[in-house]
Amino acid sequence: MVMLLLRAMRPRQWVKNLIIFAALVFDRKLFMLPYLQRTLAGFVLFSLLAGAVYLANDLADLEQDRGHPRKRKRPLPAGDLPARAGAAAALIIPLVVLPLAFRLHAWFGLVLALYWMQNLAYSIWLKHVVIIDVLMIALGFMLRVAAGAILVDVEQAPIGSPWIYMCVGLGALLIGLGKRRHELMLFAGTGNNHRAVLADYNLTLIDWLIASVTTGAIIAYSLYTFNAPNLPQNHLMMATIPFVIYGIFRYLYLIHVEGAGGAPERLVFRDRPLLLSIILWVVAAAAVMYLG
Repeated sequence: MVMLLLRAMRPRQWVKNLIIFAALVFDRKLFMLPYLQRTLAGFVLFSLLAGAVYLANDLADLEQDRGHPRKRKRPLPAGDLPARAGAAAALIIPLVVLPLAFRLHAWFGLVLALYWMQNLAYSIWLKHVVIIDVLMIALGFMLRVAAGAILVDVEQAPIGSPWIYMCVGLGALLIGLGKRRHELMLFAGTGNNHRAVLADYNLTLIDWLIASVTTGAIIAYSLYTFNAPNLPQNHLMMATIPFVIYGIFRYLYLIHVEGAGGAPERLVFRDRPLLLSIILWVVAAAAVMYLG
C-alpha cells in the first residue's frame, strides 16, 4: 500500500521542484550550509505537497484517465490503490506539511498554501478553462521560484529578481503548451473525452501560442543575462544563451517532429541531446556565478 501510494504521488515529477534551488544557486549561497539545509527541507516539503496535489488530480480525473494509454497504468485509475486511501492521503499530507512549512519560514508556508489552493482550484475547475489551464501550470513553477527565494533571504528583492520569474514562467508555458499539443495529436477527434478543455484548442492556435512563447522566452533569458542585478557585471552569463536556445529548439523538434511532449519530466532524461544541453547550461551558469 505504501509503495502504491508513493507511485501515485508521482515521484518522477518531483524533479520539477528542483527549481526551488534556483535562488540558492543564483544568489551565490550554494555553499552556505544554513541556506542549503533550509532549501533541502523546503524541497522535501514541496515535493510531498505536490504528491498530495497529484493524488487529488488523479481522483478528480479517475474516469478520464482510465481511457488514457499511459495514465491508466497509475495506481488510482488502474484500481490498484483504493480511492479512499488516495483521498485520505491527499487530505492528511497537507495537514502535516503546511504546519511544518510555516515553521520553516512563515512566507514559505504561505507560498505552499497558495500553491496547494491554486492546484485544488485547477483540479476542480481551472483545468477546464482554455488558456487559463496552461497559465496555471506556469504559475505553479513561479511559486516554486518564490519559495526558494524566500528560504535563502535573497538580497535583491523580497522574492528575487523579476527576470527569473519571466524566464521560468515562459519556459513553463512552453512545456504546458507542448503537452496540450501532444494530447491533441494523441486524441485527435476524441480529445475532449480525456480532457474537456481540448475541445477548445486546435493545432493552429497551439502552434501560434508556442511560437509566441518561444520568442518571448529567448528574449527574456537573453535580457536576463546582462540585466539581472545579481549576475556578475562582466556579462559572461551571455555565454550561456546558446545552450538555452539549443534546448528550446530541441524541445520544439521533439514535439513537432518526434510527436513527443506528453511527459516532459521523462522526455528530459530520455533525450540525450536535450539532457546534455541542460547539463552544459547548469555547468556554464554555475561557473559564471562562482568563478566569474
